[in-house]
Amino acid sequence: MNRYQSMDVCFRWNRKNTYSLAALVPLVPGALRVKEPHEGIMIYSFATLQADQVYREVKKAETDTVFIAGGPHPTGAPDETLEHFDYAVIGEGEETLPELIGTIIAGKDVSGVRGIAYRDKNGKTVMTEKRGFVDLDKYPCFDPDVVMAPLEISRGCPFRCKYCQTPRIFGNRMRHRSLDSIMMFVKYYKDLRFTSSNALAYGSDGIHPRLDKVEKLLSSIHEQGSRNIFFGTFPSEIRPEFVTDESLQLITKYCTNAKVSLGAQSGSDRILREIHRGHTVDDVVRSLELTFSHGITPVVDFMVGFPDETEEEQDMSLELIRWICKKGGHVHSHYLTPLPGTPYAGITPSPVSERYRKMMGRMALKGKVTGSWE
Repeated sequence: MNRYQSMDVCFRWNRKNTYSLAALVPLVPGALRVKEPHEGIMIYSFATLQADQVYREVKKAETDTVFIAGGPHPTGAPDETLEHFDYAVIGEGEETLPELIGTIIAGKDVSGVRGIAYRDKNGKTVMTEKRGFVDLDKYPCFDPDVVMAPLEISRGCPFRCKYCQTPRIFGNRMRHRSLDSIMMFVKYYKDLRFTSSNALAYGSDGIHPRLDKVEKLLSSIHEQGSRNIFFGTFPSEIRPEFVTDESLQLITKYCTNAKVSLGAQSGSDRILREIHRGHTVDDVVRSLELTFSHGITPVVDFMVGFPDETEEEQDMSLELIRWICKKGGHVHSHYLTPLPGTPYAGITPSPVSERYRKMMGRMALKGKVTGSWE
């Protein structure tokens, strides 16, 4: 018997990776959930902001452990990840992770496992054949006896925003969980929230809305009764060009939320073009006017620090932010984080002007804005 056959399989659990691990735990029966390194096979999933902390933990571990990493950061930075981990799962893990674990336990050659990275005996990084995207209906959202997460209804995004990992990890074609599959999990919620790159794109190609599909989804859930439906709000959002009278009427008719999360990102049309955002400032203003007119409060996302962003362009964002707050909306702003695997990987963000910092600080004290823009 090889040494791996008696090893425990463990997921490193923390509150920041529950969404991804909720989808993976059901696929590895008998796996343990631990809060520190454990002897056996340890599985981590993490984003860029958690990477340094994870690396420190793994480096300090004094256990007989095979370390596997997955998630946004290892997918975008496999070479860096393999300085600390034995294997990196690249992209979606539903099919790759169970196969990799089974191959390790059996003591077989991992080179035939698609969708992973590892280092050979000479220390050279090996990337195996890329694995195709999964059919969401074939895999559960979570195991209700272990952990639940917001109900994932879609993956992928047809837009190529330069700062975003979503289309690089999940592809440019939106994939949707079928209504039948969704309804299998609805019964477990009292307060139902969703994950999607654009909630109002459900059932569509992500560019041309299919509000008939959205209504069928919401009405089917609503007919089951006795639960709160939060749609188009955190942890998903909606794109400005998908905001119409009809789409907002669906939210007010079927949903509990009186707020929606909306991505604006900048008050400068040049910046929006440069980052390939796919909409204009006028699109943002129009969508906000509509949300206000329907009695819905927008929570609007902005980023600051784009490459070559000028103080004047930051002032354009400030002007739009002040208008939103004056109208009764809320803003979440954050400083650009260059993410691996995106066109902005490795760039140096622009400095934030003193005026932007002061104005945002004042509005934060009034409870109008949140985030971290330093």
